[in-house]
Amino acid sequence: MASDNLGDVFSALRRRPDVEAPNLQAWDATDRLLLEAAADLVPGGSTVAVIGDRYGALTLGALATLSPASVRVHQDLITGERALQLNAAACRNAAHVPEATARTSGGGAADQPGFTQLPLGPELLAGAQAVLLQLPKTLAELDEVAAAVARYAAPDVTLLAGGRVKHMSLGMNSVLERHFRSVRPQLARQKSRVILAGGPQGSGEQERYPVVEHLAELDLKVAAHGAVFAGTKLDIGTRFLLTFLPSMTAARHAVDLGCGTGILAAMYARQHPGSQVTATDQSAAAVASAQATAQANGLAERITVLQDDALSTMPDRSVDLVLLNPPFHVGAGVHAGAGLKMIEAAGRVLAPKGELWTVFNRHLPYLPALERHVGPTVVKGRNPKFTVTLSTRRGADPAGA
Repeated sequence: MASDNLGDVFSALRRRPDVEAPNLQAWDATDRLLLEAAADLVPGGSTVAVIGDRYGALTLGALATLSPASVRVHQDLITGERALQLNAAACRNAAHVPEATARTSGGGAADQPGFTQLPLGPELLAGAQAVLLQLPKTLAELDEVAAAVARYAAPDVTLLAGGRVKHMSLGMNSVLERHFRSVRPQLARQKSRVILAGGPQGSGEQERYPVVEHLAELDLKVAAHGAVFAGTKLDIGTRFLLTFLPSMTAARHAVDLGCGTGILAAMYARQHPGSQVTATDQSAAAVASAQATAQANGLAERITVLQDDALSTMPDRSVDLVLLNPPFHVGAGVHAGAGLKMIEAAGRVLAPKGELWTVFNRHLPYLPALERHVGPTVVKGRNPKFTVTLSTRRGADPAGA
């Protein structure tokens, strides 16, 4: 019966507002394996926390099959938060998720029938008897999550951490063993595996995140939470784009789109003291890192951080300059859709004659999109891996732009 319920839930899921494509789906075999393992291990009436749910499969699946007392969920990406809300409404209308589990906390980012969305921390995890985790891509993010579970969850908590076998490593076991006395990898099934962890330890240790390090080549302090791409390091695309910083105009309002740790925002703000800068990313860990980077460098009053999905809350024609180092992955797959979405967003928010500076992998077909959504585009530099372009926003919107 539980398997039938999961099938009903999964069939209703979509990725929106994230990129949707025929080769991208809103759940995977790990979601199913985690929920089936939880059905055998998690008693009804438990307090359940869900971490890393991409589009709602784990949260809505737990509500449909585990009979929990409450479900709290943390998703790093705002697109995941919004997808869960939309999928919850679809499942509720189709009666796949029971209304009887409704509750509110009053303190979360959003309250929905059956679950509460919260930041990673004590409110999410206090008293949690079971934690369902989609294993993250980096060991640093797993370390931050595992430490939080060990610090704040119930002493008898069971952590069920699942992932695709091809993305798992023995290093993940080692990270979990730092925070739990018992770590038991389970047999793989359908190319996914679940690791069970229990007996939290080390809850008295000082929190490590965000990590702050000094980048000597930029004379900049960089702060990073575990989930942020490149950590405290300077990724090579950003390094190349920064070589063009002296050529960039002093804007009234500049945006670092997809800011990560906020290096571009900080360096631009330092170069142009009269500019107001917004650092924005869809990742909660990224915007927290960018905020900490700004504070560490005395730039907090000049840099505003914003968690948003491709500038969706910013008005049209409200920005003079955008800096963009777009991703070329959606989840674990190579896909240009996320970058194209960001280019289109930049074109929308740029004022006439505003500038978009973009760095991207040379093999990606972004030049036509930059011309179409922003305006005349010139290549400012190339190296063996990357292209840097400058696009100038048209003075008037042509048809279809």
